[in-house]
Amino acid sequence: MRRTKEQAELTRGAILASAEVLFLERGVAHTSLEHIAKHAGVTRGAVYWHFQNKAHLFHEMLSQVRLPPEELARHVQESAAADALQALRELCVEGIAGIASDEQKRRIFTVLLHRCEFTEELREAEERHEAFINQFIALCEATFAQPSAKSRLRPGITPRLAARTLHALVVGMLSDWLRDNSLFDPLHDGPVMIDGLFSGLISDWS
Repeated sequence: MRRTKEQAELTRGAILASAEVLFLERGVAHTSLEHIAKHAGVTRGAVYWHFQNKAHLFHEMLSQVRLPPEELARHVQESAAADALQALRELCVEGIAGIASDEQKRRIFTVLLHRCEFTEELREAEERHEAFINQFIALCEATFAQPSAKSRLRPGITPRLAARTLHALVVGMLSDWLRDNSLFDPLHDGPVMIDGLFSGLISDWS
């Protein structure tokens, strides 16, 4: 039983690895489950044993490299007593640095931001991805809405606007860097760029 379970996990891992490679090379819309099965050296039935459809496979691929919303929330909440805004800043800096330094994360986020067209076939994956985005924005908004943070927002900036601005900048930074990694150094310039944004949102940011 143990060996069978290990073999199943190896097969599942091979399918996910092949999906990464082919989605990056061909684009998600132009890659079929048959392509992935052939590349992984498994049968089409083996793919369906582990994944309901391409949307499920795509979602599971993304889940390998992004933190669940619960972990994101805990990361910020554990630092709330000290400075939730600083914790949110660190979360953004670490996220960008992590993608820059981890090849798998870099491949998968390149697929998501540049090689994925959300067709009808991927509607389920698109809905799950949008739910993840909305949860992250909600976490940011809740952080900015804390009394100790809200009182520091610049005039005219609401927690809602601050959250959407932060999300837009981080996604824009990642999208641009994955398109052309000569634009900036994520490890050196990333923190400076994130701090520039926070100083535009928070009146006393240093």
